[in-house]
Amino acid sequence: MTKQVKVGNVKIGGRAPVSIQSMTNTLTSDYEATIRQTEALAAAGAELVRVSVPDGESVASLRKLVVNSPVPIIADVHYDYRLALASIEAGASKIRVNPGNLGANGVKEMAKLAAERKIPVRVGVNAGSLDGMRSARALAELALDNAKIFEDAGLSDLVLAVKCSDVRRTVAAYRELHAMCDYPLHVGLTEAGTVAKGAIRSAVAIGALLLDGIGDTVRVSLAGDPVKEIAVAKDILRSVGLRSGVKVVACPTCARTQIPVEELAEKVENALRDVDSDMCVAVMGCAVNGIGESRDADFGVCGGKERSVLFMRGKPYKTVDNSCIEDELKKMLEVYRG
Repeated sequence: MTKQVKVGNVKIGGRAPVSIQSMTNTLTSDYEATIRQTEALAAAGAELVRVSVPDGESVASLRKLVVNSPVPIIADVHYDYRLALASIEAGASKIRVNPGNLGANGVKEMAKLAAERKIPVRVGVNAGSLDGMRSARALAELALDNAKIFEDAGLSDLVLAVKCSDVRRTVAAYRELHAMCDYPLHVGLTEAGTVAKGAIRSAVAIGALLLDGIGDTVRVSLAGDPVKEIAVAKDILRSVGLRSGVKVVACPTCARTQIPVEELAEKVENALRDVDSDMCVAVMGCAVNGIGESRDADFGVCGGKERSVLFMRGKPYKTVDNSCIEDELKKMLEVYRG
């Protein structure tokens, strides 16, 4: 079990649930734009939000963000340790740095103030941090070397990360690091790509680690609107059994299909996305892949040419016109939940 640190009111590590975080892509100095995006991320399910702090104007905005944000704010700082100090003074709940670009004296000053204020630090290294060897073990060792700089300066509330854009190397690096320390780990695949491709690559990397019991907080890094990252992260956590939620299964369709399976399954997914209950709903295109094929589903539909059979707990429940399927499935949810 890893150590536990507190980021505002969110616990990372120990026996705490794996938390979801993201990062704004607005100019942090633009307070109005950044608070709007932070609120949108929180509404989507982010429990932590990180903002970049590249200058003094961003620090000024950060002071207001930490007061008005619905979730704890993490300040991301590079090169100028004074911005890290200012971010701590501004009330950030956590600081993210790469110690290699802050300088030894800067790290010491930052570690001292963070320890005094009980503000944790995420030590993030990636493949670009290595000048020579870029093996998985080299990444893990670099993360521990950087952690030791903070330890020597008196700060032990640390979260570590070893990201790169290669799935295999990322998974291998985190496995190495997990075996070498008990710090909580921030897991993710950096520069994962666009939503369609990046979601798949992130799911492979993050899912593999979570199934190994590795990872205490996650961020899915996608190009574009960061709000889209949250749905992907939720689906990954649900898929490995770490979050409750509705799972919608659907047959792959064939010539026997009698209903628009893809369209209906997407509507059911959207309608039940925010339901915080563990259940499985099946959308099946015909009688062949009906109740028997989806026996493990809590309830669902078997498509017919004009009328379809709704079933619950493996038994027929009701026959309805195809035009009513979506509404009837919603009603079945209420019946199922009692």
